Amino acid sequence: MLPLDGVKVVEVASNIAGPYAGLVLGMLGADVLKIERPEGDDARKWGPPFIGDTASIFHTVNLNKRSVTLDLKDPAQLAWLKGYIADADVLVQNMRPGTMEALGLGSAAMLELNPRLVYGSAAAFGAKGPMRLSAGYEPMVQAFAGVFSVNGEAERPGVRVGVSLLDMGTGLWTALGCIAGLLQRERTGKGMVVDASLFETALGWLAGHFAGFRVSGNLPVRNPTGSNRVVVFQAFDAADGAIIIAAANDRLFAKLATELGHPEWASDPRFRTNPDRFAHQDVLIPMVADIVREHPRAHWIERLDAVGVPCAPINDLRQVEALPQTAALGIMQSAPEVEIPFVGMPLSFDGQRPPIRRRAPKLGEHNDEVMETVKRRGKARAV
Repeated sequence: MLPLDGVKVVEVASNIAGPYAGLVLGMLGADVLKIERPEGDDARKWGPPFIGDTASIFHTVNLNKRSVTLDLKDPAQLAWLKGYIADADVLVQNMRPGTMEALGLGSAAMLELNPRLVYGSAAAFGAKGPMRLSAGYEPMVQAFAGVFSVNGEAERPGVRVGVSLLDMGTGLWTALGCIAGLLQRERTGKGMVVDASLFETALGWLAGHFAGFRVSGNLPVRNPTGSNRVVVFQAFDAADGAIIIAAANDRLFAKLATELGHPEWASDPRFRTNPDRFAHQDVLIPMVADIVREHPRAHWIERLDAVGVPCAPINDLRQVEALPQTAALGIMQSAPEVEIPFVGMPLSFDGQRPPIRRRAPKLGEHNDEVMETVKRRGKARAV
């Protein structure tokens, strides 16, 4: 039994953020019904690559769901959806701002219809403010919110984080908010509205940068692999590739200095504490780099691991998938009827990871199944 077994979720969402919230709830055991336009979620065509005729990214964020297609401009189909929502526990949506209200599916209307409903919205810029009605995609919000400005190399323009950090983060916050809403409903008997957005998620991830900026008055200096607070804490080129060395405190730095053949660095006034090392990193980092370059990665990993200095090679996805640690965690899971493995939920309960119960649905795959269930329920009520 999974934590959200028996919870009925309606997902009126497309692309990444809203569907990721539905994915999280579905991984936790909820029955997630994905409502799609007759032409389908745009993300179905966000490829190549494709699995069959559906983009791989669609599969990854729509596991454990059923799909029903509805034309919400059709009054009868819209009425059917409202009837389904009347019995739901959670609604997740990330439609363009104003769309749900125009359809009569806004939070106020749905909570009047179903006072126990937890209504989760994943917007671009938030539920309030002058940009509340603005739409936005991942890269533009990363740029707008300042994420670009803290990534990349100091002498070049800022760059995008290479994963859908804000979409998936917003989906995660939306799901967390919905779970909190369900918990509160157990106490009060009433549903609630949960609002999250890509912009707010970006600000949340940048909290440490904002704190440093407000204290110092200085904008963060971009470091492509390291930290703007800790030294030594970055990548170095070994003889056969790059390695991350993370000597995050004075004790670890002393061990690192010894393994590099310079134990005296730990007592050098320029390097004794992290603030000292930070102030003199223009001297220290080139010296570390010159020594690391003399030997292959395996040499440094073996020596640093032996004394407890955190370090790691910079791996690509093929290397990560082949790691014994990846295999031991069992996080790569198969989905029914699909040959390739997917990354499962990064969360376990009593040592067990929730399984992938369903592959991503084909467009409208469950129309007949769901419609017939609702019809039977309606007849039972009439009796």
